[in-house]
Amino acid sequence: MKAAEDNFDPRDTAWHPRRRATLYGHGAAEARLLQAVRSGKLHHAWLVTGPRGIGKATLAYRFARFLMQFPDGGGRQSLQVAPEAACARQIAASSHPDLLVIERAHDAKNKRVKNEIAVDDARLAGNFFALTAGAGGWRVAIVDAADDLNGESANALLKILEEPPPKSVFLVVAHRPGTLLRTIRSRCIHMELAPLNFEDTMRVLREVSPAEDEEQLRRAAELSGGSPGRALELLESRGAQAFGTFLAKPKLTPAARIEIANYFSGRDSGADFGIFCDLLIAWTAARAREAGLTGGGASLARAHDGIAHSIREANALNLDRRQTVVEALTLLDEALGACSAKVHARWR
Repeated sequence: MKAAEDNFDPRDTAWHPRRRATLYGHGAAEARLLQAVRSGKLHHAWLVTGPRGIGKATLAYRFARFLMQFPDGGGRQSLQVAPEAACARQIAASSHPDLLVIERAHDAKNKRVKNEIAVDDARLAGNFFALTAGAGGWRVAIVDAADDLNGESANALLKILEEPPPKSVFLVVAHRPGTLLRTIRSRCIHMELAPLNFEDTMRVLREVSPAEDEEQLRRAAELSGGSPGRALELLESRGAQAFGTFLAKPKLTPAARIEIANYFSGRDSGADFGIFCDLLIAWTAARAREAGLTGGGASLARAHDGIAHSIREANALNLDRRQTVVEALTLLDEALGACSAKVHARWR
């Protein structure tokens, strides 16, 4: 058991893209890939781009499953493959012999994911494509993500892209394609994905976090910018936990303010502090808009502006995060106190 824990890769979550059976919001991209297979002229390299966390890798794994299951398209109308299919189970278990994933390696000794894709990892593609796929089908390599390539590994990948063997497909995921080698970009068909709309973001979140409070899911979705991956980061962070504590408090007493502020006592709490502040500012803005409909939003609007200003100042001057949170919650408590008792009760 200890050995398994030591080798655990923190990226290997239950909602990892290789395990996702559904994909929302990218129907046009799926149709384009499906048509390419059915035409019999599938290009050997596709560059899948867009913001982080919107489903690019999920689409890549989904297409890989489809090619393993239906090499010639099989007259299918979508890229859906049943989760119980043998190829789907193998890909979910990272054991399919015809799929290679090129990504940053996990350093089990130091219990961390390396900062970049090493040249030796990229060179694995050469040996991989030198073999013949089972049953004469496709061999697929997913690069997730190409942004992590260094100079050497990028050039090693380019050599394979320049002379692709038959029945081979590269699915290159990139968050910032402008940073890639121009020669890599020129050998790929570029397919840009857009962020998801709010409804599709919520559908993803409900599937991967079914036990989460619906209101928390909605807040995370609203702040994510159409990226379910970003929304999940928000939900799992200490910043989000601190915000949950804030919501659970019937009153923002001095003790409650300090309890919430203590979430940000560590030096490495910057990211969590940012998430909490985003959530708090968004919550305050929403309450100000609601109260404004009845003519009572002025105090909350002023609190919103004051909180946003103090947070910007704290970040710019590296001020104490705990004190900044205490002051922000004090401003908010005073603004809530200025609202009518009926309106106040709706929110606390």
